Amino acid sequence: MKIALVNTFHFSGGAAVACHRLMYALQKNGVEASMLVQELNFPDKNVVEAQPGYIGRKKALLRFAADRFYFLLHEKNKEVRFAFSPANIGTDISRHPMIQQADVIHLHWINFGFLSLQSLKKLIGLNKPIVWTLHDMWAFTGGCHYSGTCTHYQTHCHTCPFLKSPHPRDLSYSVFEQKLALLHKANITFVTCSQWLGSLAGKSTLLQHFPIHAIPNPIDTTVYTPISKQQAREALQLPSGKKLILFGAFKIADPRKGFIYLEEALHVLKQAYPARTDDIGLLLFGKTDPELLKKDLAYPQYHLGKLSSTEKLVQVYNAADVFVLPSLEDNLPNTVMESMACGTPTVAFHTGGVPEMISHGQNGYLASYQSAADLAQGIYQILFSADPNELSKQARQQVLTNFNETLVAQKYSQLYTQLLS
Repeated sequence: MKIALVNTFHFSGGAAVACHRLMYALQKNGVEASMLVQELNFPDKNVVEAQPGYIGRKKALLRFAADRFYFLLHEKNKEVRFAFSPANIGTDISRHPMIQQADVIHLHWINFGFLSLQSLKKLIGLNKPIVWTLHDMWAFTGGCHYSGTCTHYQTHCHTCPFLKSPHPRDLSYSVFEQKLALLHKANITFVTCSQWLGSLAGKSTLLQHFPIHAIPNPIDTTVYTPISKQQAREALQLPSGKKLILFGAFKIADPRKGFIYLEEALHVLKQAYPARTDDIGLLLFGKTDPELLKKDLAYPQYHLGKLSSTEKLVQVYNAADVFVLPSLEDNLPNTVMESMACGTPTVAFHTGGVPEMISHGQNGYLASYQSAADLAQGIYQILFSADPNELSKQARQQVLTNFNETLVAQKYSQLYTQLLS
C-alpha cells in the first residue's frame, strides 16, 4: 500500500510538522508513505519537491507571490493577509510519479501557490481514493482558514469580513461556488485533527454529505519526553531559581495566537501577587516582532528566537514550569501536545480542539475564553498551588493515551485499507 502525503511545506508550520510526523509513524507501522511538497527545508530521502531544483523553487516562489498579490487586491487590511487563500494559482501534480504510483492520495495543507482548485480537480479526476486531513477550516469555507464568528460557510459564503469590499457576490462567494462544483461527486474522505473541527465541517454546506473522521496528529513520545529540568536550563543558560512561563508560536505576533492576552495576564498576575515578582520569568520562542523586545511584559524575558532543532525544543519545554497558549482559534496545536509529552502542563483558553487535549485541573488549566484575568489565575494555580509532579505525570499520560504515533498510524492504516477494499 503506497500513500502519497501532499503538503505545501516540508517542515515549516504546524500542518507540515504534523504531516511529517504522520509519514514516519506510518512507516513504523509498515505502510509505504512519502511526502510531496512545494518547498523542501532540508535533505530528506522520504520527501520530494514537486518541482525540484533551482528553477522549480523559483517557480514555487513566483506562484506564492502571485497568490498573495491576487489576494492583496481584495484584503481588508494587512492583518488578514495570510488568513484567506483564493487558490486560483497552483501547479499540476497529477502526473508526478509519486501521485501516479500511489494507492491513496493523502492531502494536508495545500495553499500558498501549491495546489489551486484546478490542481485539485486534476487529482480528483484520477479516480483514486483521496484522504484530506484538515488542519484548519479552509476546505469548507469561501477562502478563510478560520472564520471567527462568521458562520456563512454553513449556508453559502458571501459578504466576507476578510475582504475590503464585502458584498453578496464577492471573492468568497465565487470561491465557494468553485468548491461546490469541484466537490460534486468527488471521491474524498475527510479527516479532522480534532472533533471540534469535525463538528464544524459536518455543519458546512460543502462537506456535510462527505464522510468525516476525527483522527489526531501523532507525536513520537520517545523524542518528546521528560528530562532533567536543571540540565535543560543549564543547556539553555536559563536561571535555575525562577518559575518560567513559556509561550511559543511560529510567529509570536500572529493575532490568532493571542499573545496580547498573555501580555495582559502577566500584568494582572504581577499586580495580584507582587511578592512573587522576583520568582517568575517569561520564556519565548518563535519569530519575534522587534517591537515585542521593547515591551514591558511584567517579568524578565528570555528570548530564544526560532528553534532550529528538536533537541533544543525538547529542552525548552522541559525548562519551563508551564506552557501558555491563549489562542483565539486553534485546531489541535502541536505545541500543546509537545509540551504535555514533555510533562509540562498547559494553560490555554477553552476554544477549538484545545479542550480535547487539556483536562481542566488534572493536566493543565482551561481559562474562560478571552479572559486575561482567568488566564492569570490559571498560571498562578499551576505555578504555585497545584502538585507539579502529579500535573506533569497526568500531562504526559494524556499524550501517551491519545496521541502516540502507533495509535494514530493504526487508525489511518485502517482507513486506507477500508477505502481500498
